[in-house]
Amino acid sequence: MNQILKNHIQKTIDLSEIEMEKAYSFFSEEHFKKREMIINENDQVNHVYFIVSGLLKLFYTDNEAKEHIISFSMEDWWESDYAAFYTQTKATQSLQCLEDTIVLKLSLEGYYHLLNDVPKMTDFFLKKAVGGHISSQRRILSLMTMNAKERYEQFIKFYPSLIQRIPKTVLALYLGVSRETLSRLESK
Repeated sequence: MNQILKNHIQKTIDLSEIEMEKAYSFFSEEHFKKREMIINENDQVNHVYFIVSGLLKLFYTDNEAKEHIISFSMEDWWESDYAAFYTQTKATQSLQCLEDTIVLKLSLEGYYHLLNDVPKMTDFFLKKAVGGHISSQRRILSLMTMNAKERYEQFIKFYPSLIQRIPKTVLALYLGVSRETLSRLESK
């Protein structure tokens, strides 16, 4: 059993050892290298991913080949193109490793069996979904109402451990600023 996943689940719900073993049986481990793609646009999305170690970026590429970074995911977080996963449609977003990464992946079929076999996991995933929704709303509001300096400060406040791990050009894309503007923000 992966201790990181066990600790992650136990922070949210209380499972017996038997329930934990049952839950873990639905996951499989996969390793990815830095820059490797986990999901490409138009892929069939068959899994959600729990990040054991590493760092990922979820992004959308528009018709002009411009990359729009939606989110970053690090250890102890979940990531996927959730719309494509749950509706079993083609991915509109891509998921790439910014570092060597180890994930525990869960298929849609495994997800439904997990909820059936360990009903407490329904509450776990509901709490995770609510937390993700809150983060998404915070991100949308920051893009709509904050200037670059405020977005940078908010990022540092909520994700201080990521500042040194994300390449500056990638962080600038996420914040919606040029690399030069990011340098000015960092120097203030």
